[in-house]
Amino acid sequence: MTLNEKAAYIKGLAEGLEIDGKTKEGKVIAALLDLVSDMAQTVSDMEEDIEYLNDYIEEIDEDLGDVEECLCEDDEDEYDDFDDCDGECDLCDCDCDEDEYFEIECPSCGETVCFDESIDPEDLICPACGETFECIVSEDDLKVIDGVEE
Repeated sequence: MTLNEKAAYIKGLAEGLEIDGKTKEGKVIAALLDLVSDMAQTVSDMEEDIEYLNDYIEEIDEDLGDVEECLCEDDEDEYDDFDDCDGECDLCDCDCDEDEYFEIECPSCGETVCFDESIDPEDLICPACGETFECIVSEDDLKVIDGVEE
């Protein structure tokens, strides 16, 4: 039984009892019955709105999931192993075929950024977070692949 049906049932009981609406008690009971009826209708309307909004939110969530899947298709797995970058990866902008490269920690996200001497260290872009930063490169930062220095 819905709230509207319950309110109508109670109103019918009151009418069946022939409560006099001219007495003090009758006026209070009639006002309460009207209030219950109005509240039941308001709650019913709100339940319909909530059901509609929940359905709408589910549709938006599904659409957003499709958009995220399209936009982030390659990005999710691309940077998973980036923390252990040894310069022999496809994730960073370093030229891994070269013998020498630099490793710098990104100040924004802490990821290791690899680059060689052909890239300007004053205008580096972190491939993980996209932040631009600059650094001063020293010989201590130099790494040699398959060599003595590392």
